[in-house]
Amino acid sequence: MKKASLKMFFFLTEIINHRVVDSRGEVVGKIRDLKAVLGELFPKVVSICIQKKSRGGPKNKKEIFEIGWDNVKTINQNIIKLKEDVGDDLKPLKTEKNHILLKDEILDKQVVDTFGAKVERVNDVHLLLAEGELRLVHVDIGIRGILRRLKWTGWVDGITNWLFAYQIRDKLISWKYIQPAAPDPQRKELKLNVTLRKLNEIHPSDLADIIEELDGQGRTAVFKSLDLQTAAETLEEVDPKLQISLIEEHTEDKASDILEEMAPDEAVDLLLSLPDEKKEKLFREMDKGKKERLMELLKFVEGTAGAIMTIEYLSINQSKTIKDALEKFKKTTDPLETTSYIYLTDDEEKLAGVLTLRHLIFNPPDTILSSIMKKELIKLSIEDDTNTIADAFKKYKFMALPVVDRNDRLKGIITLRDAVDAKFPEFED
Repeated sequence: MKKASLKMFFFLTEIINHRVVDSRGEVVGKIRDLKAVLGELFPKVVSICIQKKSRGGPKNKKEIFEIGWDNVKTINQNIIKLKEDVGDDLKPLKTEKNHILLKDEILDKQVVDTFGAKVERVNDVHLLLAEGELRLVHVDIGIRGILRRLKWTGWVDGITNWLFAYQIRDKLISWKYIQPAAPDPQRKELKLNVTLRKLNEIHPSDLADIIEELDGQGRTAVFKSLDLQTAAETLEEVDPKLQISLIEEHTEDKASDILEEMAPDEAVDLLLSLPDEKKEKLFREMDKGKKERLMELLKFVEGTAGAIMTIEYLSINQSKTIKDALEKFKKTTDPLETTSYIYLTDDEEKLAGVLTLRHLIFNPPDTILSSIMKKELIKLSIEDDTNTIADAFKKYKFMALPVVDRNDRLKGIITLRDAVDAKFPEFED
C-alpha cells in the first residue's frame, strides 16, 4: 500500500464480506473482521480476518484466518488486494489481551457515551486510512448506521431529499469518548480504551442509570471498573435488588471496602438484604470501627428512626470554640446535607444544642459554642416511625433532624431526603 498522502474514511460494514485477493488475483476468502490493538488513543488495525472453507475439515466447515495489515496493498468498498501470495501459509486467528475485534467486540455492543452519560448501541465503526495505517476513529450510534447495514441509504436519502430537502446524517462519536461496556465473554473482562477515567467523571446517579440499562455482564464489568469511592456512591443510587447482585460479584475484601465507603444508612439497608452468612463474611473484612458502627445500626427495627438515620454528621462538645468547630468542619468528608447543622453535646454525649454554619462565620473565633447555641431543639427518638418523622419535617421545615436515645444521647441524624425516601419509597431515586 502506498504510504504517501493517501487519506480515506470508510465504515466497517462497507467492507465486511468483500473478497480478499492475493497478488496473483486468486480469491483467498472473504473479510469477516478487523483486529486492532488497544493502548493508543485511536486503535490501529494490525490484521484483517478472513473466512474460507477449510480444506481438511468437513465440507461446510469454515475457519477464521488472519493476514497482517502490512500485507494489504489496497482496500476499498469492493475488494481488498494483498501484496503477496499467501498460499497455504494462512495463520488461524489469535487474539491477545490488548487486541479487539471490531465486528465481534464493538459492532452491536452497548457503549457508554461519557459526554451524554447514557448507553448507546454501536451501529457501525468509522475507520481512517492514512499514511498506510488503518485506525478506528469513531463509532456510529445513529440510525444512518442501521440504514447503511441494510443497504437502504440510497432510497431513504432519495425520499427524504425529495420530501424534505433533508438527509439523515451519521451520528458519530469519537472513540476517545466511548468505552465498550460489554465484557469479552471469553476473558471475562472489560475492554476499555485509554479514557477509563471518564467513567469516574460521570455523576453517580447517571452511572446508576447506565448500569441499570446494561445486561448482566455489562453491569458487572462497568461497576468493577470504577474506583472505590465512585463505586460506593453509584451503588447507593442503584435499585436495591440490583445492589445485591453487584456487591455479590466482588470478593468479600473488595465488597467490604465498598460498603465502608457508602453512607452508613445506605450500607445498612444493603446489608439487611444479604443472607446472614454473607453479612458475616463482609464484617470479617471490615475496619473494626466501621463494623461496630454498622452493627449498631443493624440492631434497630426497620422503619424506625434508628434504622433510617445516618451516623455521618457534625458534632462537637459545647465547651469548644468556634475556631475548634471550623477546624472540624474543614476536615469532614461527610456530604453537605449531613453537615447543614452542627450538633453540640455535653460531656455525657447528650444533645445540648445546635448551630448552623452561619453562626460560625459571623461570630469571633474564640466564642464558646454554648454561649450562642440554640437550646430549644426539635429532635426525634430512635423508636419514632416514618409517619412521626415525616410529620416533624413537614411541621418544622428543617433540612435534618437529630435522633436521640432514651437517655437523650445523640445517636445520629435523619436528612430530609432520607425521611421522604422512608415515607414514600416508591418515589426514591
